Amino acid sequence: MFSLFSCDRKEEKTDIDNQIDNLLSIMTIEEKIGQLCCPIGFDLYEKNTDSIYICNSLKEMIVNDNIGSLYAVMRACPWSKKTLESGLDTKESAVLLNEIQRYNMEHSRLKIPLLFIEECSHGHMALEATVFPVGIAQASTWNRNLLEKMGEVISEEASLRGASVAYGPVLDIARDPRWSRIEEGLGEDTYLCAILGNAITQGIQKNMASTLKHFAAYGIPEGGHNGSDANIGKRKLMNDFLPAFRKSIQNGARCIMTSYNCIDGIPCTSNTWLLQDILRNEWDFKGVVFSDLNSISALHATHRIAENHEEAAALAINAGVDIDLGNSNYGKYLKDAIQNNLVDMNTLDNAVKRVLKLKFDLGLFENPYIDIPDNNMINNEEHKKVALQIAREGTILLKNNGILPLNNDIKSIAIIGPNADNTYNQLGDYTAAQHPDNVTTILEGIKKKVSRNTEITYIKGCDIRDTVNSDIETAVKASQNAEVTILVVGSSSARSFKTSYEKTGAAIVNNHIDDMDCGEGYDRSSLSLSGKQELLLSELSKTNKPLIIIYIQGRPLLMNNANTHADAILNAWYPGQEGGHALADIIFGDYNPSGKLPISIPENIGQIPVYYSLNEQHEYVDGNSEPLFEFGFGLSYTDFLYENMKIINENDTIKISADITNTGKYDGEEIIQLYVRDNIASVAPAKKLLKGFEKIHLNKNEKKEVHFILTKDDLKILDKDLKWTFEEGEFIIMLASSSDNIRLSEKIFIEN
Repeated sequence: MFSLFSCDRKEEKTDIDNQIDNLLSIMTIEEKIGQLCCPIGFDLYEKNTDSIYICNSLKEMIVNDNIGSLYAVMRACPWSKKTLESGLDTKESAVLLNEIQRYNMEHSRLKIPLLFIEECSHGHMALEATVFPVGIAQASTWNRNLLEKMGEVISEEASLRGASVAYGPVLDIARDPRWSRIEEGLGEDTYLCAILGNAITQGIQKNMASTLKHFAAYGIPEGGHNGSDANIGKRKLMNDFLPAFRKSIQNGARCIMTSYNCIDGIPCTSNTWLLQDILRNEWDFKGVVFSDLNSISALHATHRIAENHEEAAALAINAGVDIDLGNSNYGKYLKDAIQNNLVDMNTLDNAVKRVLKLKFDLGLFENPYIDIPDNNMINNEEHKKVALQIAREGTILLKNNGILPLNNDIKSIAIIGPNADNTYNQLGDYTAAQHPDNVTTILEGIKKKVSRNTEITYIKGCDIRDTVNSDIETAVKASQNAEVTILVVGSSSARSFKTSYEKTGAAIVNNHIDDMDCGEGYDRSSLSLSGKQELLLSELSKTNKPLIIIYIQGRPLLMNNANTHADAILNAWYPGQEGGHALADIIFGDYNPSGKLPISIPENIGQIPVYYSLNEQHEYVDGNSEPLFEFGFGLSYTDFLYENMKIINENDTIKISADITNTGKYDGEEIIQLYVRDNIASVAPAKKLLKGFEKIHLNKNEKKEVHFILTKDDLKILDKDLKWTFEEGEFIIMLASSSDNIRLSEKIFIEN
């Protein structure tokens, strides 16, 4: 029997390659193809009151199909149909994955360990794992160190249970809020996404392999329809949508996932230019390329560029797709494609080598098993503190007439709205089933924060989407009788067991009215609050009582009504399990809000796309062309003074400094944003581009000097020949509190 357990880590740079070659030389074609197959795992085990056991179907896959990996064994949600009772807790997960791995090692001919792959975009999508705020909230922190720590915690929790590959971060630059998956990504800007995405990647890769999603241009679908074509040219694609992926790949990301969409008629899952010319050749990516779930079969069934599934298999693997997520294609059709000369053996072997290399790099050949974790290793107090801090820093104060912060001995508060006390509406898509005591809602957070003498009245008022049933009249009465009203509105990405799902896991919109109006598959044609929420807001405003509005949402919704009537507006996105504590801390002044928008909030849906780096726009005949709240915007309870900007340009390096002073009454944090405008270029330059940011804490009356460094590489453009080049000329250097609030600026001329 051939054995691979002799790897000496001191000689791994040469020995691993030799062992891979030796292994490959004795593999059958079926065993090679099996390494590229990744079935869905949550249906391959059974659990009863006495035991957990592997299904015969999985045993057959291991013995007969030689599968190389499993996806989402631990996933527990309405799509998987796994509940708190039928899903796997922490110890059960580890025991089961060890048992699956042991069966594989004992019954497969070559004893190649399995990869276990899990969703990890804002927490491991498994029972008992810490639920962090969603991606768009993470980005609102503008805090790379905090997000790197989050990535480390997520991968620690997933790897302790046996997972080896994490799906995350999501690096989709998103510029159409109608799209259902805005919540998963890091906003509209290339630079911010690249810096924060790389931080998360580095955190994840301390324990697992990170998988960058979704390659590429997935966040600008035509009409906002999930998976629709991206109408984009190569320069825009390479300039705006690829750099975030490149940043993480240059820093060691091991895996990447293709997206469902087409670019200029070519599906990303069969795009040789994207996966070979750019990813492999130009970027020198040596890692593993995953298809998105069933996206190889979609080349025939959806995109119709392949006459049959065999041809679809050939198109995908020839383009550079290594692993078929969902195993809907390669396991059935790739052998035929090879035998019919649509795919050569060298292409197959190279894909298998990359998969085997990943397994060696992860140490699976040395030790395919894991120790059984203790309960306090998952979602412990330290992990909760990270989730709490992201929820705090990811909440954005959009308006405040001075009402916030409230005094916690206020006499009475009316807390109203569909998202004030709804556990799942606070968590976002790609969230596992939750024990009720794991999540603190806003109502619960406020109750814990206020004085025992404060009277709190809670009225839901209406649901997210339901236009028939509501209790607005009672909500208005509660508001009239309270000293202040806190209205919590927004969206829901809470999946329901009554919802139907596509094979990809995306929700199917149907006639059943549940709360869900956001999350994968729930694209929208409007951006007003769903159901009767706008009516509830309007009626409460008529009471003339102080009105604080909190948005819990997964996409930028129109806030014109709120901006007109509210005394204060907070946008918390989906703030995760600690969201109630975080919002209470902000409302009562125990934390001074510091979040800044990573995506523009439009004033009208007709403005879309509206993002800060668009070139100069004409005003509409019937309205403004600028967003209601711009990229980078966010208020504080204190004020910051910017002064004494200095620029030193020498030795191809531009050094920028300025003094920032907290001139207000509260300690607080400010995010200083560095923008650059290239005044004249050979291709039309952006109005301005973010090129740096720094988040600092200042006590009241404290002053600090901030420093930025730019090089010519930072100022390169993609020229008419699609080459990155620096062009000398005049640049405007700007330090700002937001993209439209430039505090200091200076023109400089930079020579070649």
